[in-house]
Amino acid sequence: MLHPCTDAGGGACPLPGAHRAGHGEGGVLEQSSRGCFYGEATGLLRITTAALSLPPTDLRPLDILAEVVPPRDSSPSGGLRMIQAQGARGFHLSAVDSPRLLSFPASRIFLHCDLFPEEFSIVVTLKVFNLPPKKNEYVFTVVEEASDTLLVGLRYSSDKLHFLFLSQELSGSWQTRVTFQDVPLTDNQWHTLVLAVSEGSFSLTVDCSVPTDVMVDTPFPMSLTMKGSRFFIGSRRRKKGTFTGLLRQLVLLPGSDATSQMCPSRNSRLAVLSIPSVLRDLTGRPEDERPHYPYEADMKVTLGPRPQCSRTEDARFWFDVSRRGLYLCVGNEWISMIEAKVKLDYVEEYQSLSTPSETLGIEVFTIPHVGLLAAAANRQASSTIYKWVDGKFVSYQILATHQAQAWKYFTIGKKSFLAVANHRQGREGGLGKSPEPRPLPETEALINAHSHSAQSWLYEAPSRGDNHNIDSVIYKWNPRSGQFEANQTLATSGAYDWEFFTVGPYSFLAVANTFNGTSTKVFSHMYVWLLGSFQLFQSFLTFGAADWEVFHIGERLFLAVANSHSYDSEARVQNNSYTINSVIYELNVTAQMFVKFQDIPTYSALDWEFFSVGEDYFLVVANSFDGESFSVNSIIYRWQGYEGFVAVHHLPTFGCRDWEAFNTTTGSYLMYSSAKEPLSRVLRLKMS
Repeated sequence: MLHPCTDAGGGACPLPGAHRAGHGEGGVLEQSSRGCFYGEATGLLRITTAALSLPPTDLRPLDILAEVVPPRDSSPSGGLRMIQAQGARGFHLSAVDSPRLLSFPASRIFLHCDLFPEEFSIVVTLKVFNLPPKKNEYVFTVVEEASDTLLVGLRYSSDKLHFLFLSQELSGSWQTRVTFQDVPLTDNQWHTLVLAVSEGSFSLTVDCSVPTDVMVDTPFPMSLTMKGSRFFIGSRRRKKGTFTGLLRQLVLLPGSDATSQMCPSRNSRLAVLSIPSVLRDLTGRPEDERPHYPYEADMKVTLGPRPQCSRTEDARFWFDVSRRGLYLCVGNEWISMIEAKVKLDYVEEYQSLSTPSETLGIEVFTIPHVGLLAAAANRQASSTIYKWVDGKFVSYQILATHQAQAWKYFTIGKKSFLAVANHRQGREGGLGKSPEPRPLPETEALINAHSHSAQSWLYEAPSRGDNHNIDSVIYKWNPRSGQFEANQTLATSGAYDWEFFTVGPYSFLAVANTFNGTSTKVFSHMYVWLLGSFQLFQSFLTFGAADWEVFHIGERLFLAVANSHSYDSEARVQNNSYTINSVIYELNVTAQMFVKFQDIPTYSALDWEFFSVGEDYFLVVANSFDGESFSVNSIIYRWQGYEGFVAVHHLPTFGCRDWEAFNTTTGSYLMYSSAKEPLSRVLRLKMS
């Protein structure tokens, strides 16, 4: 429907120029007073007549936001800042000293006709930060200056969008509010909204999705005058309710629904009808001239462990405390921006942690909103959970266990789990010799857990009794029952450790077989997930294998096995040695298998732990027994490229069973457990 419109003298609205009709050569088309048409000419509102019969697509968008952006040759609008966030630029308005600085008289765009169009679209692209409940902020308003009456406005709350307008009849006037429910704007993401108004219908399209229609009894008025009114961007003429987010697009399109002109869009959250030119590109300026607009990036800096880098937020920064480096997420990769060349100088004892009994394993993990924790698998009837408080581990919780061998922390969805492997009753745990030497005497059942491909798995090596050749079980999490269920069994020989890892789309599972009943010289196996089950991929000859450790150095993938004991009861010459090589394998992609990379002499090695300091990579081995004494140095090896791993630090340990590396805001640390004394130690890495 078209609006009646007359000029100040009561006649029909004049055309801005001479318009000729095609009905007769040279014939001048007479104006009609039936209505006003809206279009854009040199940034101002232009009037035509109903007789021109222009289709709605000929009505051009009116860039309201551009009206408050000062020209480049003028002084900047006080406090108006341009910010880049998630690859797009917008204006931050809340720093403006006075709302009037971001306002202009309605007559600037309603030049020849002072009536607001009856049918129109309002297009808004904005980025809203967190908003407290019950708080409202205005995107724009049109206010009558003399009475402060709100004529038209758009505001939002935490989950609603409200369109406001003044309804006028002979009996009086009142403000009408059209509310769209469940509009998720406060997620700190860019969103493009198209509000289309036609007669009594109000339609909202968010990010080119399915529109939401609202029918109201009070239609938008046919003749809402803009005389003596003023547009306010991001406010309602006062500081209360000021828009605090980023505004990129604010456009009025008379006469038609703008959705068809904008959607579908390659980037629906940033679909464009019309935006100020300064937001499209930053024109280069002389180096000695200050930028016209204050310009900055919406920078987020994450602290702590290495976060995931994805394309959702290209402007995300991560500060690595251990490396003292600042990294920028570009695509799917962290790019170093500033990085201190940190090197490991030496290792010093930081904390001696008394434990209730010998500790056969430790697990260091972080629970969100709880903190850094360490679970100690103690040999006696209980185990202790420690929490990092004020730079030290303190007792946090005691859990009943039975000669616990290991802990494993894992998550399923938002739930956190801690699994323990208990020793079977009636046998002593720990390290040491026995009448029939074994690499890891009486350390029976270990447990491991991982999540991959949206599925969660639990791998268990059951207590073997006198029979060491027994099936181990793989359990799969059933989200319906909330329990793990047996999924597959694999033949193992004294299985002691499982290691899960992925290479591209493939998932692998390696088991450390320790003892087959007569010899520690057994094959440990690697399985690959194919066709719904783990299938044998490769076998490795190992000697009392106690641990697998997988790690990356650049694009290279390595796998280290800790060999603990060479023993064969049926050999003619008794081979009973705890001094034995442990092996590092490297993945050969061409051969599609792991090949031996390096042999490292170890002393009943029970664990490998990989960590990095700056640009250097390290492996620390838990040496536990040399055949005569449990007082054996554990060794830190540094990666030296062509030379492989080279010993750089010798650490005095006693019956060392397990190593864990972890970082805090105060530095980097190593922690080891002892299976021969009730004492675990935390070591600090001193760097320069």
